[in-house]
Amino acid sequence: MERRIKLKTLNKHITCEICSGYFIDATTVTECLHTFCKSCLVKHLEENNTCPTCENVIHQSHPLQYISFDRTMQDIVYKLVPNLLENETQREREFYKSRNLQCPKDMPQQQQDGDDKANELAHQEADYHRMDEQVNVCLECVSNNLRHLKRRFIRCSSQATITHLKKFLAKKVLNGIERYKDIDILCNDELLGKDHTLKFVYVTRWRFKDPPLRLQYRPRVDI
Repeated sequence: MERRIKLKTLNKHITCEICSGYFIDATTVTECLHTFCKSCLVKHLEENNTCPTCENVIHQSHPLQYISFDRTMQDIVYKLVPNLLENETQREREFYKSRNLQCPKDMPQQQQDGDDKANELAHQEADYHRMDEQVNVCLECVSNNLRHLKRRFIRCSSQATITHLKKFLAKKVLNGIERYKDIDILCNDELLGKDHTLKFVYVTRWRFKDPPLRLQYRPRVDI
């Protein structure tokens, strides 16, 4: 027997906390997986670097680089909410028309295909922080309860955070990136904050020492 579910019972899962409307261009914060309308989230991040829901720091200086379009969520919303896609498309056309511009959805298919290929090429050629200032890091295990890395030395962006290193270590030594909270990272025996960038750590803890930046990791110790 088919069971019907009222849309209002799902609203809290498919609405944006910022505008309280249904997701449009659903965009997810990669650090905490909270989702918002793209325009709402981008506007929020113009003056903030934290997630509007949990208030965790997304990134100290480049939060917009740590959000991504959630196609699956957007497809779900369009299927669940009657006429949402049609109404949003109409509003988009009216927006471009009021500014004497052609709506991207009304462009000839050939031109759209060309744009898609250009976007794909741009995605493939993206540097993914390779042009950032780089930091050489040595990760040393200081506990018998965790495996030692086969390759202790890594090179990565100075904008990477301690949380990124924790996730890297969790995948390598705990066999699951979701266990990153079970790891502590230290520098000179001092526990490092999860939102510290490697640039910040280097300048404040390793400024007058020779590279590489030496960090230690161990199982999390609750204080």
